[in-house]
Amino acid sequence: MKLNKSLLAIPLSLSLLVPVQGAFAHDHVNHTKMSGSEAVATPAAELRSTLGHLLSEHAYLAVEVMRNGALGAKDFEASVGALNENTVDLSNAITSVYGDEAGQQFKQMWEEHIGFFVDYVTATAENDETKKEEALNNLDTYREKFSQFLETATGERLEASGLAEGLQMHVNQLVGAFDSYLAKDFNKAYEYEREAIHHMHMVAKGLSNAITDQFPEKFETTKAVTPAVDLRATLNHLLTEHAGLAVVAMQQGADGAEDFEAAAGALNANTEDLTAAIASVYGDEAGEQFKTMWSNHIGFFVDYVKATGANDENAKKEALENLDGYRAEFSKFLETATDGRLKSDALADGLQMHVEQLIAAFDFYVAGDYEKAYDSIREAYGHMLNPAKGLSGAFVDQFPEKFTSMMPDEMPKTGMGGTDDSMMGNYIVFGLIMAIFASMGLVIRKKLQQN
Repeated sequence: MKLNKSLLAIPLSLSLLVPVQGAFAHDHVNHTKMSGSEAVATPAAELRSTLGHLLSEHAYLAVEVMRNGALGAKDFEASVGALNENTVDLSNAITSVYGDEAGQQFKQMWEEHIGFFVDYVTATAENDETKKEEALNNLDTYREKFSQFLETATGERLEASGLAEGLQMHVNQLVGAFDSYLAKDFNKAYEYEREAIHHMHMVAKGLSNAITDQFPEKFETTKAVTPAVDLRATLNHLLTEHAGLAVVAMQQGADGAEDFEAAAGALNANTEDLTAAIASVYGDEAGEQFKTMWSNHIGFFVDYVKATGANDENAKKEALENLDGYRAEFSKFLETATDGRLKSDALADGLQMHVEQLIAAFDFYVAGDYEKAYDSIREAYGHMLNPAKGLSGAFVDQFPEKFTSMMPDEMPKTGMGGTDDSMMGNYIVFGLIMAIFASMGLVIRKKLQQN
């Protein structure tokens, strides 16, 4: 996937180096006058989205690499390759902001910290406690050095002490996921993985806030932290995580892996994050209706996995037909829920891409073409940024009064998660998302009543 590899860095590079046209040509400071699509697609929002994408993908792929390394898995080399491509994309993003020298410094340090995690995996396999301790010490040194690098790069808008604390959380989460997996506490391992993914979106929030404050002219004085951008970031998080966890569950199902139930549980937990929020705002009925629709499409992917294992071509075809029916129906619901702001045809096309990417990742994996499997995984992960952008833009346009308040001018100087990781903040954003799904619930109920 050489072409896609280069495309992943484009959104950030364009937001910095190319004059923004069209919707961004006016009215960038007064966010309350923007349309929904403008408010969630400012230059600052694109920066935050790109960093959230690449940093969370790093956490996701790092867990895969460590787990595959410990197991001596057949797709280990391909997972390492995907993680290395992610590093290149991150380095390109840093270069586009701070220049070649800083980009190279970032790349070197970032590769080093990945290497220290691999050292920990190798030492664990060798049952060498001394080398494990050495790897952890190297990670400790890295986080101090990297924290100083970011503090200097951002003109002290991020403080090294807070950065170091956040980096320690990153280390703890990845090592925790790995150790729990080896201990066969699979549920805990996937809990750590989900924490690591979410944490990196908070890192993106802090970094993008600092960068846009440092270079306001490059981002047309737009902000990376507003209610509208927070909504988009939350959808970025949940939808990309859905894609990543779906692939893992499908692969583990194909392998008959002992952690399959835990992988499926993590995917279900991703669904529950939305369902619980729906129920808390609009009642259990609406929550259950959304959960049924979303769970059904996951179930059709599972049906495809089972049919593949049974070498049943008719059952595979049926699963794909069910997915086709789901995407058409779900697209109509979203068009109605957003009062036509999202068009069902375009939504259906996007959902078809989602289906094709997950199926391709699975089919390539089963066929033993692991490089193409990871290419498809990265495509699927990145693709979910598109529906997140479209949904958030439509929602902000539909309910602009919910986005009139601005965020505080001063943000915590942690940049790496820190204390800005509150569940209250998440549920405020979740509450904003739910109006879409409440509308969907009404549509569903009417449809059920008609049948």
